[in-house]
Amino acid sequence: MAKQEKKHKSLKDSKGVIRRLISYLSAEKPLLFAVFLLIIVSTGASIGGSYMLRPIINNYIIPQDISGLIRMLIILGSIYIIGMLATFGQNLMLNRIGERTVARLRYELFVKMESLPIKFFDQNKHGELMSRFTNDIDRVSEVLTETLSSIFSNALSLICILVLMIYISPILTLVTILMIPIMLFAARMVITRSKKYFKWQQEALGVENAYIEENIGGLKAVKIFNHEEKSEKEFDALNEDLREKARKAQLFSGIMMPMMHNLNTLNFVLITIVGAFLAFTRGLDLGGLATFLQYSRQFGRPINELSNQYNTLQAAIAGAERIFNIIDEKPENVLDIIGAEASNIKLKGDVVFDDVHFSYIEGQEVLRGINLHAAPGKKIALVGSTGAGKTTILNIIPRFYDPQKGKILYDGVSYDKINRNDIRKSLAVVLQDTHLFTGTVMENIRYGKLDATDEEVIDAAKLAAAHSFISRLPEGYYTILTNDGSNLSQGQRQLLNIARAAVANRPILLLDEATSDVDTRTEVLIQKGIDKLMTGRTSFVIAHRLSTVKNADEILVIEGGEVIERGSHSELMELHGRYYELAHVNT
Repeated sequence: MAKQEKKHKSLKDSKGVIRRLISYLSAEKPLLFAVFLLIIVSTGASIGGSYMLRPIINNYIIPQDISGLIRMLIILGSIYIIGMLATFGQNLMLNRIGERTVARLRYELFVKMESLPIKFFDQNKHGELMSRFTNDIDRVSEVLTETLSSIFSNALSLICILVLMIYISPILTLVTILMIPIMLFAARMVITRSKKYFKWQQEALGVENAYIEENIGGLKAVKIFNHEEKSEKEFDALNEDLREKARKAQLFSGIMMPMMHNLNTLNFVLITIVGAFLAFTRGLDLGGLATFLQYSRQFGRPINELSNQYNTLQAAIAGAERIFNIIDEKPENVLDIIGAEASNIKLKGDVVFDDVHFSYIEGQEVLRGINLHAAPGKKIALVGSTGAGKTTILNIIPRFYDPQKGKILYDGVSYDKINRNDIRKSLAVVLQDTHLFTGTVMENIRYGKLDATDEEVIDAAKLAAAHSFISRLPEGYYTILTNDGSNLSQGQRQLLNIARAAVANRPILLLDEATSDVDTRTEVLIQKGIDKLMTGRTSFVIAHRLSTVKNADEILVIEGGEVIERGSHSELMELHGRYYELAHVNT
């Protein structure tokens, strides 16, 4: 019973995905109407041309009317040329419709990706997400540009052929119709088994893509630890899993066509035998028999193609379902209060954490009762062991994550009454992990403020102590950076990120190990710039070198998700506690 319910639910989901895919075509109604007309013309030409065999044989070939035969052949050729042009036109239009529709779907998928919370990307492998834009979109594109028109034309052909077959000979039509249940039963058996394999194939392909993306990104680590053989074995296992699922999917897909072809051949033989009998006993004309035999072949072809295309459709449904699963994800601003009292405000930088508790996984708290107050223009430093919860606090301030318990106030207003975008417009962030986009150095710094002038960008670079090395680059500020700035050192990439924060000119500044990837000499140089950058701004700083946070207005020592010490550098040193130990370790 449970298996039957699951089967019905799967069928219902497939129909829902198909309806949803078709809904994306609504913007192309004029072109779809033109395509439909061309399908009618091309189908009519094909079927009408076949029917002309009857009068040609009966009225011209048997009576040996050569001139009449030539005239009819010219008409027949004209019909087929019209059909060919109509087919070319419909394919041209469908390609345009399909590609435009897929472009909209791809854009919608990208927009949704941009709106999803950081938590979503932490829980999903990037390579598997990329697979939605490539493999899954390709499957959908194939259906919209090729399969869709074939389904329409084949369905129309079946109806028209069946009507004409009944007109020519109801008895022969009955013989043909008796074969349909057998064909449908055989097709159903194959389709039922192939559907799950096509879905598994798409999932396995996504997993393999994720593994490839992960290994390319971490290739240096793979090589330095001599894990090439281990990676090859793991990839071989994933590749073998994909091969096996693809083999099964293609096996059932490959069975469909020859199986239907053999059934059609059997049908053709039966019609020939019965038709010959009718020609002798019921006076069935030779042209009618020849035309009916032609239609019997044409009748089987749409069934063959529809059955074969069903496998392609299943692959597209599996891909579309994976795409829609992401599109249906709730965006991170879904809980933002629309029209809140604090909407579209500019924060001044007063931040309060009141008994904040947070966990990434339910039941495993990372933060326990965090209390802090950062007044405008004050510098708050967070220190402690790795994994203590420092970076988590910096992730909560811009609302990458929301706490499960406690209050957070920005300028005296509860954080849940302020839209996330308004909070982030007041923040500049320099994370431990740097990221640069493909483009010039100037464009990468300007990413912090898109309308910044060249002079503002250069001033920000000077503030971050980046101007000197930028000036030595081949094209200076117009040097093209690719592959996350791989032609720069890690320290230089971090300097550009600091310059990006500087040009943003926001009231709240978050620095997460901002100088961890620069040498001591460079750190001394940029620390002065950072001090200037923090002047007049509320700053939260995480630093592994405690010398960089000595001038903080308040230092919070965090261990195990709790604040165990707080105070200025001198006050904490006098306690001879955890901060004292950390200070001596980092000396």
